[in-house]
Amino acid sequence: MTTTGTSPSIARRSLFSRDRRASTIGILLLVTIVAFEHMGVATAMPTMVAELRGGALYSWPFTAFLAASVLATVLAGRLTGRRGPGISLLLGPLVFLGGLLLAGLAPNMAALLAGRALQGLGAGTVLVAVYVLIALVYDERSRPAMFAANAAAWVVPALLGPAVAGLVTVHLTWRLVFLGLIPLVLLGMVLLVPVHRSLPAHRPATRQRVATVWAAFGAAAGVAALTWAAQHYDHPAAIGFGMAGLIVLAFGLRVLLPSGTLRARPRLPTVVLSRGLLAGAFATVEAYLPLTLTAVHGYSPAVAGIPLTVGALGWSAASLWQGRHPDLSRQLLLRIGFAVLAAGLAVSALIAPAWGLGWLAFPAWLLAGAGMGIAMPSIAVLLLRFSDVAERGANASAMQLADWVGSAGCCWSRSARRPSPPRRSPR
Repeated sequence: MTTTGTSPSIARRSLFSRDRRASTIGILLLVTIVAFEHMGVATAMPTMVAELRGGALYSWPFTAFLAASVLATVLAGRLTGRRGPGISLLLGPLVFLGGLLLAGLAPNMAALLAGRALQGLGAGTVLVAVYVLIALVYDERSRPAMFAANAAAWVVPALLGPAVAGLVTVHLTWRLVFLGLIPLVLLGMVLLVPVHRSLPAHRPATRQRVATVWAAFGAAAGVAALTWAAQHYDHPAAIGFGMAGLIVLAFGLRVLLPSGTLRARPRLPTVVLSRGLLAGAFATVEAYLPLTLTAVHGYSPAVAGIPLTVGALGWSAASLWQGRHPDLSRQLLLRIGFAVLAAGLAVSALIAPAWGLGWLAFPAWLLAGAGMGIAMPSIAVLLLRFSDVAERGANASAMQLADWVGSAGCCWSRSARRPSPPRRSPR
């Protein structure tokens, strides 16, 4: 299996060439499954919570998934640094499968919460392992195309996931939202077994920070506390939980993110910070866009959701475009992505006032999605370029953690008792 090289002949090799086919299909299948589950569960949640008589715990299935994902992201980065991506590549889908099975058969809310936590652990592990696997299997000129394919794997779930989950819930049972994905997870694992066996010997990281595990639990607890406080803002304990969560999360991020991230030091720290800023800005505005269109401009819920679909298409198209130009400067593309996203957000600001123009949401979110499609793959390529081989797992973990925390900020800003999670998940 070729893992390095930058010659034109190597650059032209297909992602589905003989020695890459299983890894490409396996990665894209697992990413699509995680995306379908993420996009569909919010649609089915009211029905499953009502059937399990867990209305008072409505927000906790989302919180459990998010906190477990944060924890798994950090621990998976530590594991891949020591042992390579092979174990995480098989363990992550297996844990995710266990979560699907437990949630799909849940007799009560406690079992559903446990299943969602297992799904979060599995998803966080898978996402980190995928980044390290891409670094091993695909040369640098092929990585933009692979990250573009990775982004495209989110488009169909973003377009169809909520609708399919709704139809299955209404006409069959909400349990199929979880159980129906199990055969696909098994297929993805089968495809990745030979890839795991063919991976080169791993050189362990020489530096392992002892505080990482404790910081991981702290970050997960901080995210859970902040999310609970935001969703129960009128509860007497909300301020205390929120402040405690913020302190614990800040400590965890200080340990887990590369030194100099919050000061935007050049190279790796700036790349990780960029991921969090992009995710936070995009997810926060996206969370309010349909609400603004319905509450301020009187759009129907169906029409108000169309800009989100337009944004997903813009994201995918821009990502595919950058993947076809591997020789373009990734630093330049990152700057362009920020500028295009800023333009989309600026146009979105004209929608909020009552005198604003609601139809501007469509071009605004097309621009915002295009900016993300240009910037996010460029961040992933730069992260691998600036990482030593043994540090790829830890750095991919830090990048994913920044994405999780940035995206979670949109839920905190809503201050709603029953929010749905961000439609977009880290890619």
